[in-house]
Amino acid sequence: MRAVHTINAPKVIGPYSQATLQNGLLFVSGQIGIDPHTGEMGKSFMEEARLCFANLREILTEAGMSFAKVVKVTIFITDLNNFNLMNDLYAQFFSEPYPARETVQVAALPKNASIEISLIAMM
Repeated sequence: MRAVHTINAPKVIGPYSQATLQNGLLFVSGQIGIDPHTGEMGKSFMEEARLCFANLREILTEAGMSFAKVVKVTIFITDLNNFNLMNDLYAQFFSEPYPARETVQVAALPKNASIEISLIAMM
């Protein structure tokens, strides 16, 4: 197993890797909407969501992959009323055949984030 790390995504806030790569599978840890250069959280749900996808893209790029290689996505949001907004943004990053996915409403996320996204990609 090899850890994947980029300075273009936020530093981890615990004892885990941004991502790990093993046997052609990339497991990306949950990303929240933090700007990696300022450390600031997005000011709205959509800004947080865009930053999540930007951070995921940077990690995928560091591993030599892209969103086209993603096979599984897990999305946690604190308010399912944002589901349609998230879907609209999601469709800008993925195309058919879409990755498998679940979206779950949760009570809270680290740093009071509104959204967290993790994924699995395959070489």
